[in-house]
Amino acid sequence: MTIVTSSEVLDEIGQHRPDSLDPNSAASSASFVPSELRIQFVPSQMAELLLAKAKPLEKLLSEQLEIPVEFSVNTNYNNVVNSMKAKTIDLSFLPPSNYVYAHDNLKAVDVLLQALRYGVETPTGKSTRELVDFYQAMFLVRTDSPIQSIEDLKNKKIGWQSVTSAAGFVYPGFLLKKNEIDPFRNVTGQQFTGHDKAVQGLLNNKVDAVAVFQDIRTNMLKDYPNVMSDTRILAFSSKIPNDTISVRSDMHPEWRKKIQEAFIAIFKDPEGKKVIQDVFSHQGYTVSEDNKFQFVREVNKWLYNELNTSQNSEI
Repeated sequence: MTIVTSSEVLDEIGQHRPDSLDPNSAASSASFVPSELRIQFVPSQMAELLLAKAKPLEKLLSEQLEIPVEFSVNTNYNNVVNSMKAKTIDLSFLPPSNYVYAHDNLKAVDVLLQALRYGVETPTGKSTRELVDFYQAMFLVRTDSPIQSIEDLKNKKIGWQSVTSAAGFVYPGFLLKKNEIDPFRNVTGQQFTGHDKAVQGLLNNKVDAVAVFQDIRTNMLKDYPNVMSDTRILAFSSKIPNDTISVRSDMHPEWRKKIQEAFIAIFKDPEGKKVIQDVFSHQGYTVSEDNKFQFVREVNKWLYNELNTSQNSEI
């Protein structure tokens, strides 16, 4: 496949390597009582603008918790989780893989909440009224394609995102592996930058199928009004957990509960709801727990082992 497995990519994925875990071990005594709450996040775009938009949330959280709250931004999740391990940051919004790494390998964080988003209706791609704590990836083919099952993708050309993209490679690739198709060796891969670009490549016959998030096509209707009828959903990945709100592992139990209640309450406030939607694109929060991320661990273990094997074979 054309996606290169290099040492740089392995280093990026290496943060997810699975350690041997003792489920009964504690990271440290949960005795930390914050006099202020230091929150850091990785912005999806325009860091300064999003940080400014997040400022009102400082005030709302401070009112709920009755302590000062300070937001800051960072460039990547490695820095964030290392800061939480060093106890210079108290809370962050972590994607599932980064949460699992920080919790399992660094013993640095525990999950409090998961983001909620509206579900996606099949096959229209429209949002439902149901709030869910997961999303899914999907394989798309052209409507007139002879490909009718996952098994038919063997030896075909597939459009991927980078090997670190959850919906654009990792979880669809794991689905292939579960169906005895090696996504590194039994298909020809073509990398696209952007899920919409992958769908464009499919429409232009550059690939036989693409792996994208559900349902990217609704974002393309203005430029591609027939995209829904010209493409067909072949299969869905398993459910991928939404992002977490995680705290440092020594946070006192009473404060964990206070923080959970504060975020849930703020979203019920019109001002708070708007800030959260503008900055994080979340539609609410639900209390979460570590056992919801076992599937993430399974996928991370497969991907790390595969990339490590591939890297060693290149030396």
